[in-house]
Amino acid sequence: MAAPGFERIAVSEQEPLVRAKNFDEVCLGYTEDEAVLEAERCLNCKNPRCVQGCPVNIDIPGFIMAVKSRDLRGAYDKLSESTALPAVCGRVCPQETQCEALCIRGVKGDAVAIGKLERYVADNAREQGMKPSVSAAPNGHKVAVIGSGPAGLTCAGDLAKLGYDVTIFEALHEAGGVLTYGIPEFRLPKEKVVAPEIENVKSLGVKIETNVVIGKSVTIDELMEDEGFEAVFIGSGAGLPMFMKIPGENAKGVFSANEYLTRNNLMKAFREDSDTPIFRPAKVAVVGGGNVAMDAARTALRLGAEVTIIYRRSEAEIPARAEEVHHAKEEGIIFEMLTNPVEIIENEEHFVKAVRCIRMELGEPDQSGRRRPVPVEGSEFEIETDAVIMALGTSPNPLIASTTPGLDTNKWKCIVADETDGKTTKDGVFAGGDAVTGAATVILAMGAGKAAAKGIDEYIKGK
Repeated sequence: MAAPGFERIAVSEQEPLVRAKNFDEVCLGYTEDEAVLEAERCLNCKNPRCVQGCPVNIDIPGFIMAVKSRDLRGAYDKLSESTALPAVCGRVCPQETQCEALCIRGVKGDAVAIGKLERYVADNAREQGMKPSVSAAPNGHKVAVIGSGPAGLTCAGDLAKLGYDVTIFEALHEAGGVLTYGIPEFRLPKEKVVAPEIENVKSLGVKIETNVVIGKSVTIDELMEDEGFEAVFIGSGAGLPMFMKIPGENAKGVFSANEYLTRNNLMKAFREDSDTPIFRPAKVAVVGGGNVAMDAARTALRLGAEVTIIYRRSEAEIPARAEEVHHAKEEGIIFEMLTNPVEIIENEEHFVKAVRCIRMELGEPDQSGRRRPVPVEGSEFEIETDAVIMALGTSPNPLIASTTPGLDTNKWKCIVADETDGKTTKDGVFAGGDAVTGAATVILAMGAGKAAAKGIDEYIKGK
């Protein structure tokens, strides 16, 4: 069977009406033969533009050529040189705007399915019991990492490979950060994918201590002065939800997407036998257009609700991945575009009854370059609903900065850090990921963790 040139090998998925009623993974992944056929589409460019589009600089042609020759151990080793979380990245990275966007194959056809190939290699490695190799002997230096999300795990893994004694401090009772509490099972299975990736990082010698809230349990100064850590990396993410500040937002049945997803993903509220069940309304309105909004909407759908997404711009401006929007539509979620809530209407018992909205039109571009939505006078209408989920973004929790003298933040309460090496305004303290940028993608957080690991290595060697 010859490899196609212009069209990528299709990936099997659960049928939309079936998957809309379960939390099993939507995408079923490639078989080995399918992966090899897709790998054969790669041109192995001498100047691989795809690598330039990868925030962690994976040798993409290198691992794909190994797949092509069915050298799956070699492919995994190539991935492991640059990423600690290949099975995660293969599932949730926006490859279509990064590596795949620069693929030469995409000029006259479909880009090579780099993400799906990465996922296949990582899944095969897990099934075969492969582990990343440790490349350096212990060097006697201790580094603390705050947060076990993608930034923290990446920084810790890279430092461990250089011989550092690394301990991750996690505030929650389970490691993984946003990978565990934020992304639903149907996109990122916890036991099958997230837990083994964390174990791989631990196999490098990284220690993880859970239930440690930095700023309350212990401060950064105490870690450095009393416990002998020579450097600290802050990868604590952005878990503080934003709201619209409109009338009725305190009504019963209004959730932040952060709370809603955390209760479902971390606390397993979607299970019938859950110790922490969640309200299951008949109708749900989700406000926002990012990946978190799609995750919240598709979760509510699987819990039995009729779901409407309300977004103030048009579909052309929607920030969520095209794949997630496509899946949401396939599953039956309603999209109310160019629409903005102005009030949440309550019943006599203060439960949500409806959302009053106004139609919008696009005006001049704002600072982000997207056309600013402008209300259309006299266009107000109501959407009946029993619950509202606000998916408007998140900002960093101020606890760490407020308990660390000398650590500067900006007007958005994000930690000020150099994007090239993670250095903050406090000596020996580095930061990266959502704690610095505000809510962004998993892979960008990983890139920041990688840059900070290099910066920490140079800092300690410089001492």
